[in-house]
Amino acid sequence: MTPHELDNHYFDREISLLQFNLRVLELARDPSIPLLERVRFLTISSTNLDEFFEIRVAGLMQHIAYHVDLASPGDLSPEQVYARVSELAHDLVERQYQVLNDELLPALQAEGIHVLKRGTWTDKQADWIRDYYRREVVPVLTPVGLDPAHPFPRILNKSLNFIVSLKGKDAFGRSSRAAVVQAPRTLPRLIPLPQEIAEAPHAFVMLSSVIHDHVRELFPGMKVKGCYQFRVTRDSDLWVDEEEVDDLMNALKGELSSRRFGGAARLEIADNCSDEMQEFLLSQFQLRQADLYRVNGPVNVHRLSALYDLVDRPDLKYQAFLPLIPQQLQHPGVSPFGAIRKGDILLHHPFQSFTPVIELLREAATDPDVLAIKMTVYRTGSESAINESLVEAAAAGKEVTAVVELRARFDEAANIDLASRLQEAGAKVVYGIVGYKAHAKMLLIVRREGKAIRRYVHLGTGNYHVGTTKAYTDLGLLTCDPKIGDDVHSLFQQLTGLGKVPELERLTQAPFSLHAQTMQCIRNETEIARSGGRGRIIAKMNSLIEPQVIGALYQASQAGVEIDLIIRGVCCLRPGVPGISDNIRVRSILGRFLEHSRIFYFYADGEELTYLSSADWMPRNFFRRVEVCFPVQGKKLKRRIMQEGLQPYLLDNCNSWLLDADGNYTRQSPTDSPACSAQEHLLESFAEEHRAVEATLPEPLANDNLREAASD
Repeated sequence: MTPHELDNHYFDREISLLQFNLRVLELARDPSIPLLERVRFLTISSTNLDEFFEIRVAGLMQHIAYHVDLASPGDLSPEQVYARVSELAHDLVERQYQVLNDELLPALQAEGIHVLKRGTWTDKQADWIRDYYRREVVPVLTPVGLDPAHPFPRILNKSLNFIVSLKGKDAFGRSSRAAVVQAPRTLPRLIPLPQEIAEAPHAFVMLSSVIHDHVRELFPGMKVKGCYQFRVTRDSDLWVDEEEVDDLMNALKGELSSRRFGGAARLEIADNCSDEMQEFLLSQFQLRQADLYRVNGPVNVHRLSALYDLVDRPDLKYQAFLPLIPQQLQHPGVSPFGAIRKGDILLHHPFQSFTPVIELLREAATDPDVLAIKMTVYRTGSESAINESLVEAAAAGKEVTAVVELRARFDEAANIDLASRLQEAGAKVVYGIVGYKAHAKMLLIVRREGKAIRRYVHLGTGNYHVGTTKAYTDLGLLTCDPKIGDDVHSLFQQLTGLGKVPELERLTQAPFSLHAQTMQCIRNETEIARSGGRGRIIAKMNSLIEPQVIGALYQASQAGVEIDLIIRGVCCLRPGVPGISDNIRVRSILGRFLEHSRIFYFYADGEELTYLSSADWMPRNFFRRVEVCFPVQGKKLKRRIMQEGLQPYLLDNCNSWLLDADGNYTRQSPTDSPACSAQEHLLESFAEEHRAVEATLPEPLANDNLREAASD
């Protein structure tokens, strides 16, 4: 961090986000992590950086181009932030390829997993690769020679391409110094070699190596002076003026295609590319030298993620586990509705299965007593049991309402398809509120029981996406509390209709009351501490950016409130500053699962207020999104949140990074205390609970339960 950046009490969000990706890369270097998981962490750091350029850097470049100041706190200009971001991003990319070439590839080779480079192929391998190239690759390649009749082609966002330096004349007497070869996305980037020629348990070649080695065949009679792979990253932030369009879905459909050809934000080229070709490519994409990244390896490291599925080596992956079905839902003959009527059910994913939510919706779709289903859809995945149940319920004539957020970044196309399917099945589909993303996670089921109507609700901190429930830590609540049901009903009425903000009894909603409630909770702890009482705040979230909340936390710290913040990603708060934030500690937890749950705990003079939310403490979540924050009620559930969602993370000394006042993150390691990994602790705790429950069940029922958990 430069001295200028430390003049204020806020860290820059772009720099903090890059630091997060550096922490992810550190996991790729950790020898205690299984090897193929380390490769996966490397590819995650690469894809994270792609999105960083597509959204954040592209936005910075627009601020610079149009001379618009940044809205974030601090005195840095867009040019200053960009310069620092460029420096850190270049360092990160260099580290990524060092980890790949110096650590991971040798380690893979030691395990019999070879990614073969050109020049290392045996004669038999070269013959097979040549045949593969001519059979599978050549038919879909279209080399473009650059001349007045063949201008530089449009280059797809993040696609693999080659710039070829040529000499000589073709059959028409044309001469050109260069040609472009684009690798179609229909071709696999990582190609397994047949076992009989592999000379290793697992051998692969990259498509880039295959094309490069045979590129001369594309230009017969001409001399290929050089061939260099390149990739361009483009602005991928969609923009639609919602107030000026009549149909948001069709407007977004029209914008999706432009994402592939947005303004260039980064150029990656092979590190052996000639200066002449480098300058030529920069000019084609209207980029500067600072936007250029020379790489020693494949221009898209993410393509190596295919190794994880192609190599069947369980010993090089995390040990599989069975997500636990909550005890309330294990009793034979008890439906999800019956179990929820007996008391609120807290689900802690991925340690506990997401199956109960799927089964609740599946049963609701066919239950004749269910009258209506209402749900917010942000991300569900393209092939989802959730989607099928909604379609089935609508087709069966039930009142199905889906609030589909079409603007969920990079899931727009999938959500447009789902919205169309639901409409065709007879569901009512709305797209939320103009100008506000519907980010809340809510499911409401209205059921007739005798002469009464009962509302069943699921609220969560994460998406209704079965894939992420296995990889993200999130919390969900199943309840039929009448007051929560009334609140959720009111929120759906607001999202689908018109009218004033409803008075909510249990829930808090953004953009109307969540920010005010958060500020009030922090101020209450501040006043208690100033009066000589105990002030205590523990907050766990993905990002902390909102300046007013940060300012309130500084005031609370100065009053003596003890504050622990568990912030996975971006944190703009500066902890440990004498007289400002002495009592604030910030840690980031990274591990096997992506920490995604949002938990907010306030001691409140012994009342111990505990909230779960779909929202981080960011300006967009407080003011530009529809979010929901809901209280955890009852001592038992509050205790679970503390014991599972907060305390293990405060004790973690294996996967925890502490943030200091200078903006540096230091990874913790066990010294005087025993090693503690929050995620491993929770896996073992739930495994022990699983074994204890299985021991009390009859053998056939125990086996059924295992199968149900394994199918999640």
